[in-house]
Amino acid sequence: MTSTADYSDAVGRTERHVQTISADRAAGLAATLDMDHAPADGDPLPPGWHWLYFNPFVQRRNIGPDGHPKRGGFLPAVTLPRRMWAGGRLTYHAPLMIGREAEKVSEIIGVKAKSGRAGQLVFVTVKHSLSQDGTLCVEEEQDIVYREAPEPGAPKPEPAPAPEGATRSEEITPDPVFLFRYSALTSNGHRIHYDRTYAREEEDYRDLVVHGPLTATLLQGFATAAGAGRLTRFEFRGMAPLFGDRPFTLEAGEEADGAIPIWAKGPDGELAMQASAVVAPAS
Repeated sequence: MTSTADYSDAVGRTERHVQTISADRAAGLAATLDMDHAPADGDPLPPGWHWLYFNPFVQRRNIGPDGHPKRGGFLPAVTLPRRMWAGGRLTYHAPLMIGREAEKVSEIIGVKAKSGRAGQLVFVTVKHSLSQDGTLCVEEEQDIVYREAPEPGAPKPEPAPAPEGATRSEEITPDPVFLFRYSALTSNGHRIHYDRTYAREEEDYRDLVVHGPLTATLLQGFATAAGAGRLTRFEFRGMAPLFGDRPFTLEAGEEADGAIPIWAKGPDGELAMQASAVVAPAS
């Protein structure tokens, strides 16, 4: 079993990026999502679309075997081989405006190592603050999990069933081009999203994996569809993988305690992503 080091000295580490929220990248995602109209300069950036930005490329020699940048730098140099973005919490204070410069400040606010039935794990929580012209627009906490590779032939965990009683739903049909384009737009080199051989033989997935942030972006758009209002709070947690060769469904339940429960349901009825959204009424 891999020994897990103490990475707590990374807590408090920060980095800063400045980038223009360009219309061309937003137009690329609009086309990828098959939208008829793309947001343009002067428009507010839709929720979740900020993940298109602040993702610098590294030199090829600094890329690891999984397609991610090699360990180290801002994030702690965790040696466990598998890395996933497990979930997060977002607060939208004000819209980011397309065509204007924005600043992103990131801080590692938590690192926790533990051992369980899945083996050694390291949980890293990163806080991001996105601002324009001195106004805080988006606050986000991301949960990143590093884990051991499963033993060959080890049984996969049985996913929980998705909730019943959805009040509305929307089917999504992914394909390899869809996943590849989202990888390119978000500068995401993780090979499980576009290299089927790697996904199957190295990380033991059945097929190409749908990006967690892509599913979370789709859910945020689903929560505010048909002019329902402005998204102010969104929380999500990945529960089971979705794959690029089978459709999945976005679903929503009845609002309770001011939040709308929403989720992504896999093709066999499994709960793939659990989320909640707080939507301010349209003015």
